[in-house]
Amino acid sequence: MAPAISVSNLQKRYGKVQAVAGASFQVQTGELFGLLGPNGAGKTTSIEILEGLRTRDAGEVSVLGIDPGRDGRRLRERIGIQLQEAQLLGDLTVRETLELFTALFAKSRTPDELLDLVQLKDSAGRLFKQLSGGQKQRVSLSLALANDPELVFLDEPTSGIDPQARRAVWDILLALKAQGRTLLLTTHSMEEAERLCDRLAIVDHGKVIAEGSPKALVAEHFRETALELSATIGLKPDDLRGLQGVSSVETTDSVITLFTESPGRTTTALTELATQRGVAIDDLHLRRATLEDVFLKLTGRRIRE
Repeated sequence: MAPAISVSNLQKRYGKVQAVAGASFQVQTGELFGLLGPNGAGKTTSIEILEGLRTRDAGEVSVLGIDPGRDGRRLRERIGIQLQEAQLLGDLTVRETLELFTALFAKSRTPDELLDLVQLKDSAGRLFKQLSGGQKQRVSLSLALANDPELVFLDEPTSGIDPQARRAVWDILLALKAQGRTLLLTTHSMEEAERLCDRLAIVDHGKVIAEGSPKALVAEHFRETALELSATIGLKPDDLRGLQGVSSVETTDSVITLFTESPGRTTTALTELATQRGVAIDDLHLRRATLEDVFLKLTGRRIRE
């Protein structure tokens, strides 16, 4: 089966800024695929090109077998799009908004089906401007599904909403995937990428620097376990790099992270060093390596920076 999306050497420049610099990746049919990277990495520009909303400078792109730069109108009949911010009419009710958008398509779901899908039936009569941020995101998502699309693009679908609303959106996206739909989302949330994505591409400065499932990416770049302790403990990173089993040390303002292939031996050596220095270790956590660790290893900085 041909990929739902195929991108090869995609490039886009705005003046002196190279927004997308040769990105390549594929999305398989029925897959929930993520573009993970910081703001300004080129994620939004990339999906706008895939949606046929923006022209590319170079590269090859196929979406559902269609070149969006040549036949974007025919493509948009088969896809759904959720933008980062939906500029909707605040004085329309949720139901009126859905009735307006579903009327634009030759084939569409009914407003009641969409309200059920995004769990907003109880809010159908409320004005859009009266909704919470999470409810507005779900309305936006319902509009992306109005034409019953084969493929759904979601640009930062949970940005700026509270944790409870975020998990409600996650549940909806996982339900869509279970129905066999293909979804491509952009995100800068490591947790979101790990929870939702079958596979993802890590994007930085307009380039795909790694691609695979979250577990495979972590396994490829880290055999080590992470030991975290408070940066205020009184031990310097240089003191810790020589501990038994430690392969690398990363620091932030609040946390020192030791990566070790032998957590037991490293913990013993750390305890002995702390005893010698008269330092008490009150806060020590053991965890597996994460996508954020992978991003830090590949780029030298954390995604939030």
